[in-house]
Amino acid sequence: MQTITTTDALIEFCTRAAQHPYVTVDTEFLRERTYYSKLCLVQLAYPGEGDETAVLVDPLADGLSLEPLYALFRNEDVVKVFHAARQDLEIFYVDAGLIPTPLFDTQVAAMVCGFGEQAGYETLVKRIAKAQVDKSSRFTDWSRRPLSDAQKKYALADVTHLRKVYEYLARELAKSGRDKWVAEELAVLTSPETYITRPEDAWQRIKTRNNSGRYLAILRELASFREKYAQMRNVPRSRVYKDDALAELAATKPASVEDLGRSRLLLREARKGDIADGILKAVADGQAAAPEDQPEPDLSRDKMQVNPAIADLLRVLLKGVADREGVASKLIATASDLDAIAAGQRDLPALSGWRRDVFGAEALRLCDGKIALRVKGSTIETVAL
Repeated sequence: MQTITTTDALIEFCTRAAQHPYVTVDTEFLRERTYYSKLCLVQLAYPGEGDETAVLVDPLADGLSLEPLYALFRNEDVVKVFHAARQDLEIFYVDAGLIPTPLFDTQVAAMVCGFGEQAGYETLVKRIAKAQVDKSSRFTDWSRRPLSDAQKKYALADVTHLRKVYEYLARELAKSGRDKWVAEELAVLTSPETYITRPEDAWQRIKTRNNSGRYLAILRELASFREKYAQMRNVPRSRVYKDDALAELAATKPASVEDLGRSRLLLREARKGDIADGILKAVADGQAAAPEDQPEPDLSRDKMQVNPAIADLLRVLLKGVADREGVASKLIATASDLDAIAAGQRDLPALSGWRRDVFGAEALRLCDGKIALRVKGSTIETVAL
């Protein structure tokens, strides 16, 4: 189990990997105590047998540069294979401003190939590679050194078995012609927008029933300050103040440190110093926002007139289509998508691209009364009217 700790050794491995059509990649990281993930380990493997085909890279080693790895990530001749890639890609985008291309995500591919909703790595390894994955080291502290043999074995298994999983899924997609479906899904993962967090938009993640423009303006400023502070200090948002405290502050509008002291939900550390100053300024800025500068709540869901009968029929149709096509239903359309279609909305992912071909077009015909559904044995079929 080779562990790379020098830049020269990483160059040597990446040079060999670049001679192959793909490389499998995984990471181990910590995020419980930081805003940004702390990269602790990178696992890499290319096709073949032997110890030299799979390695661990220790990004915590003194003097090690990951630039040789990033050069491999930029190499358009080598497919970079991940499983459930989003968090891994975020790490590399934040660290180096790059997204590995071309990219293949076996979780997405497995959903297209009929392995169910968000197929887990263990399941795919068992069903495709006919192997077992020992997950006993899953929750260990990957920042501690030295790594144990059990940790190393666990980490390497995440890329060695992935080779067989990738090769199988790639063949299945090529045979079915659904590789273009996966490409559509990966467009989100390969977009930099997926990994950019803008403090001014952070308020939109806060769940609240108060639609007052003034309240939302204060909420926006408080969420923006928290995001900037957490990013600057590299601490979790919840360490600054939690969502429930944020909503309370927007409602109570504290104007002084004494007011902060009366908060029921604010952490003690947030009632003084830089955080307290930031809270009071955010509340004042929110209160001073002109009406035209106040956020407008998204009331589209509240105004949506969902026809429950049509929504129920769409759910039956979706189940039939998912079974027929061997595709995870959640990948085709979500429950909220079905409600939106039943309410008359048409600008939805479920009604475009490959989803329209397999489901969306039929869904619209069902809404327009042009087709009906019938049960034939254990399957759902459509009947033209």
